[in-house]
Amino acid sequence: MTDTNTTAMEQSFWNEKKGIFSWIFTLDHKRIALLYLYAITAFFLVGMTLGFLMRLELIAPGQTIMEATTYNKVFTFHGVIMIFLVIIPSIPAVFGNFMLPIMLGTDDVALPRLNLFSWWLYIIGASMALLTLVYGPGSADTGWTFYAPYSVNTDTNVTLLLFAAFVLGFSSILTGLNFIVTIHRLRAPKMTWFKMPLFAWSLYATAWIQLLATPIVGITLLMVIAERTFGIGLFDPALGGDPVLYQHLFWIYSHPVVYVMILPAMGIISEILPTAAQRTIFGYKAIAISSMAIAFLGYFVWGHHMFTSGMSGEARVVFSFVTYLVAIPTAIKVFNWVATLYKGSIHMTPNLLWSTSFIFNFMIGGLTGLILGALSVDVHVHDTAYVVAHFHYTMFGGTIFVFFGAMHYWFPKIFGRMYNKRLSYISLTLTFIGFNVTYMAMLIVGGQGMPRRYYDYLPEFTTLNQISTVGSWVLVIGILMMIYNLVRSAKKGEIATANPWNGVTLEWQIPSPPPLHNFVKAPILSDKGPYDFSILDQVNRENLEN
Repeated sequence: MTDTNTTAMEQSFWNEKKGIFSWIFTLDHKRIALLYLYAITAFFLVGMTLGFLMRLELIAPGQTIMEATTYNKVFTFHGVIMIFLVIIPSIPAVFGNFMLPIMLGTDDVALPRLNLFSWWLYIIGASMALLTLVYGPGSADTGWTFYAPYSVNTDTNVTLLLFAAFVLGFSSILTGLNFIVTIHRLRAPKMTWFKMPLFAWSLYATAWIQLLATPIVGITLLMVIAERTFGIGLFDPALGGDPVLYQHLFWIYSHPVVYVMILPAMGIISEILPTAAQRTIFGYKAIAISSMAIAFLGYFVWGHHMFTSGMSGEARVVFSFVTYLVAIPTAIKVFNWVATLYKGSIHMTPNLLWSTSFIFNFMIGGLTGLILGALSVDVHVHDTAYVVAHFHYTMFGGTIFVFFGAMHYWFPKIFGRMYNKRLSYISLTLTFIGFNVTYMAMLIVGGQGMPRRYYDYLPEFTTLNQISTVGSWVLVIGILMMIYNLVRSAKKGEIATANPWNGVTLEWQIPSPPPLHNFVKAPILSDKGPYDFSILDQVNRENLEN
């Protein structure tokens, strides 16, 4: 431990003010990011526990640990927690809030009070969702998609859960608005658009989706509440409504929001790989533009969730074609990531291994998604466990794996300490093996025809379900080991240097952890872009002087 590192710890944003009120009423983007981190981690553990219980139920045919109605409520709440409380806000709210201002060379987001308000809305929405468990007629059993007309007719506590999702949507909108204004107005003076880090580009594309798509689902949820409350007849065919209209409105939002979940993850991969390879990223502009292309095309593919709902043949062909178009900018990213590693001076750090695990998982998720986008095949695997496995390969094997990788990458910068690398390798290995055993078995059993959302199944599906359940045990052990390692290291880990990975983006030019106002001196900006490793010696000298 050097005197410089000890001083950085003492003068960091952690020690600026003490007490709980200095946190929950803070305007510092870094503390707000950590408030999100703690809440999202807690909800992730709850959601993971519910998923674990679902897999236990499916270890054998027939009832094992819960009844069918309980299973419906468990998978509904598992989906609501994981989608609305974890995956959608995870990377933008935590790492976007913490790193975006620093990577742009500024002291805070453009609208710090709005930033705090968005966190409060998140907590209020989450509290309302939890309240449905103990208040009123009982927890909702509709599934996280709230499909009408069942969501209109069920006597469970759907109305409060719908309103909770509505409030959470407002939190997402405000975060997106804040990021757009920050990127437009607060970049460092010499930072042009094509000198921004690629994580900032991914957050920019994501923010436009949050801003434009989220109001659609907000209005849709209010329409369901109005129908449940006043019997208006918007979606219930018994009242003259159209349930397919609900599906259109829901997926017009919910497919673009898939890219709210995955685009920031792709941005983080574009940060980790150049640092791990110690070379500039391959195809910087192609990756930046592909982020915007994915966000744009994502608005036009919602119908591929509805191929079996009775739409015209012409519409199905168009939606299938546009689904395949989205694969092009995604493939551009994967090609450029692999090319970045080619002939690089690769450091096999935990964050690199989380990133390569993401690429492996996401390629499976992407390829299985193209199968779902094929009209002839989708008819056979629609509403089977295959869809569930595909979704988890993209969202869990994609977004959540990158969230874990980002924690390992920026952990020294946020907490000023290093974690136990040996434990991180073990936990990564267990998580990767457990994940793939769990969901590869689900892909296969879904291809064989096992329906999703069923708490029971035919005897011929038993072996694969048992393999999947055992895989979930390994997965949970790996995740808990990782969390233990990070929590323990945040308090007792070795003091970190300012730049432990030899990165060159602006967050590695300030002390670890950062001071309250981020930059003591003007940051070093290269004329060659954000990944110019020729300035590394200068960056490290500046860190020593600071």
